[in-house]
Amino acid sequence: MRGLVQRVRRAEVRSRSSADHPFEVAGAIGPGLCVLIGATHDDTPDHADRLAAKLWGLRILDDVDGVMNQSLSDVAADGQPAEVLVVSQFTLYGDTRKGRRPSWIGAARPEHAEPLIDRVIARLREAGATVETGVFRTEMEVDLTNDGPVTLMLEI
Repeated sequence: MRGLVQRVRRAEVRSRSSADHPFEVAGAIGPGLCVLIGATHDDTPDHADRLAAKLWGLRILDDVDGVMNQSLSDVAADGQPAEVLVVSQFTLYGDTRKGRRPSWIGAARPEHAEPLIDRVIARLREAGATVETGVFRTEMEVDLTNDGPVTLMLEI
């Protein structure tokens, strides 16, 4: 599994089921992490659990001195909201090594990917995070203010 993690001041995802429907807010957070998550064919529930644990403990949030020294876990332990916006993103497995058109062969089919991404979300919630999400298999718009900017690619 891959997770593109951005530390954000705020983030929002809007979704629509078809071109003749308007976009509607599906999820929004204040300060926290916006995570685009993709799955590949051989990913398992264990990969999802490990990605959630990595996100929960990743020390990229500022402490009181402005140093990237806190994780979502630390923020939650201090009684503050540990906010995460999770958006499914099959294009993280796009292969652009040949030609000009990306190949999507590495991306898992929705039937395989959706339960894994749902598992990451569930594990984060169980840990204590406030998790908002996009809507799987819809067109989405993500609007965010990257804080730092801080952007990392995680691969499990």
